[in-house]
Amino acid sequence: MSNERNMTPDLLAALAPGFGDPVHDTQAVFRTLLDALARPGTIGVIDTPLPAADASPAPTHAGVAAFASLLALADYATPVWLAQPDAALAAALRFHAGAPLTAEPHAAAFAYVHDAATLPPLEAFASGTAESPEQSATVFVRVDALMGGAPLSLRGPGIETTRSIAPIGLPERFWRERAALAPHFPCGIDFYFVCGNRLMGLPRTTLVEMH
Repeated sequence: MSNERNMTPDLLAALAPGFGDPVHDTQAVFRTLLDALARPGTIGVIDTPLPAADASPAPTHAGVAAFASLLALADYATPVWLAQPDAALAAALRFHAGAPLTAEPHAAAFAYVHDAATLPPLEAFASGTAESPEQSATVFVRVDALMGGAPLSLRGPGIETTRSIAPIGLPERFWRERAALAPHFPCGIDFYFVCGNRLMGLPRTTLVEMH
C-alpha cells in the first residue's frame, strides 16, 4: 500500500511539500548535519529551499533547519517523536520519508522539541547500550538564538583547543542532565540546536564547561 493511501484526509490537507530535488537536497542537508557534529559549536546553514517550513497553507512550527534535517534523516526504520503537535511536519515525515511517529520519546531515533522550555528530562530519551551505543536518540531543540546567551566552553574531538558557544533558550537543567550522561560514554545523546535556517551540533563526545 502506498504512503498516500495510508494518509488520512486531514493529514493530506496538512501536507507540506518535500524537497524539490530529493536526492541533491537530502545530500546537501546531510553534509551540513555531519559537518555540524564534526565541528561542535560551529553554526551551519540549511540553504535548501523549503518554503513550506516557513509559510504554507497549513503552517508548520518547525523552521527550515529542523524541517529539512528531519526530512533528510528519517526513514521507515527511524521513529520520530514531536514534543509539540505539528500536523504539517508529521504529514511530511510520513509521506515523504515513510517515517513512523511515536508518542514516547524513549522510542524515538529522532526527536524535535519546538519549545526548549518543554524539553523533557534527558533520561526520557534513548541513550543506547554498552553493546549498541548507536541505538540512541538524536534530538533537535529549537532555541531562541544560537548566540547572545551565557557563554559556555566546548572541548573534545573536532575542537582544536576550546570553542565558545552562547545559545539562548535552553533550560538550565539541560547542562546538568547532559553532564550526568558523560560517565556512560559511548552511550549518550547527540543534539542539534536549531533556529530558523541555522543549526549547531553538540555530539555526546563534547565536554561543556560553564564560564
